[in-house]
Amino acid sequence: MWAIEEELPCYTFLVRNEYTGMRYEVIVAEEHRVLFDDKSVFTSLPKACPFFRKGKDTDLWYCTVHLTRPDVCREFACWRFLILDQQGRRAGRVMGTRHLHAEDLELQKIWDEKVRVLIEPDDAAWDEKMCEIIRSAGFIIRD
Repeated sequence: MWAIEEELPCYTFLVRNEYTGMRYEVIVAEEHRVLFDDKSVFTSLPKACPFFRKGKDTDLWYCTVHLTRPDVCREFACWRFLILDQQGRRAGRVMGTRHLHAEDLELQKIWDEKVRVLIEPDDAAWDEKMCEIIRSAGFIIRD
């Protein structure tokens, strides 16, 4: 979706939305510049956003230009799974590969006790097991 048109000084880039043609200037955050310099993400995700990086020694993913990201990115919901409670209220979001951002204490407890301990190297199989555990506790999952 994003193409780097020009690299400017100080980790500043002019990018173009490949669908709309709109151009934006973005700046890689100082604290993410080491991550940004590591291009290994493109080995497994060749079509990833040019500013998307996986943290070192963690399962967290980062938008390295988060503070200056274009409007379309600001409107995008950064999660893979949305978890709702039985009343349809947001209880949490699964972000990146296996990170939970919980807004519900019971969901956090289930995650810590049953999901975090899952040993499954295959992401698709892990997703299925995680969804089964969360749904069996009465939560609703949207992907």
